[in-house]
Amino acid sequence: MDLFVIHAMINVLYHQSQKKSMARLKYQPNFYVRVYAAVRKIPCGRVTTYGQIAAMCGSPRGAQLVGWALNALNNLGPQTRVPWQRVINREGRISIENRNASKDLQAALLRAEGVEVEFRDGNYWVDLRHYLWDAQGEKD
Repeated sequence: MDLFVIHAMINVLYHQSQKKSMARLKYQPNFYVRVYAAVRKIPCGRVTTYGQIAAMCGSPRGAQLVGWALNALNNLGPQTRVPWQRVINREGRISIENRNASKDLQAALLRAEGVEVEFRDGNYWVDLRHYLWDAQGEKD
């Protein structure tokens, strides 16, 4: 087993111990690995939502866990090549809460890929009607 998979499994075990709503989720030890594989499928210049990634991974109510999986990438380093910036919330808003990656950084990365990002009301927004990746039918 490679170090990346082991680290992802450790993160899952850590989050399983938390007394949050995660207890209701359908857990499997390789959930983070499945999240990373699903996010890698998002084409450049497109975005998808935390909930859509969770559904692709078999946990349709696991949007928050997808966010935790993407946050864990900070500990894995850039060699993972997971385009985390392409995942936004269901409203089209950049809602990242990460001390190592800001909303400004996510907006800049998306703009560099050709995604139009609008700043209004103190938040960054992407028009899902134009940039949402249709992952329907994609399963791991």
